[in-house]
Amino acid sequence: MAGSVKEFTDGNWKSEVLDSTIPVVVDFWAPWCGPCRNLAPTIEKLAGEFEGKVKIGKLNTDENQDTPGSLRISAIPTVLVFHHGKEVDRLVGVNPEAKFKAALAKLGVEHTVAS
Repeated sequence: MAGSVKEFTDGNWKSEVLDSTIPVVVDFWAPWCGPCRNLAPTIEKLAGEFEGKVKIGKLNTDENQDTPGSLRISAIPTVLVFHHGKEVDRLVGVNPEAKFKAALAKLGVEHTVAS
């Protein structure tokens, strides 16, 4: 994973996601999931573009089953957007980068354009 993409787990879920002071984007994935691998470059790109403004990371559903179960994650990849500890958006499947940016724009977060 890229340096700016965080690794979320059942153990750090509360401190990293629910207690975060900035919006959080969580990609629920598994190593065997082809569509999840297809989505990974988009997640890494977003993590770079929104660094410092949004916490972006991945949660391996094979290694961490409590959190996805409590959030009713029934298909992967599923990407959830959290703001002030609450789920504010849910994107299921491989979505284009623009959809993630639109979800963050609804929260007033604009991406940094690399020069």
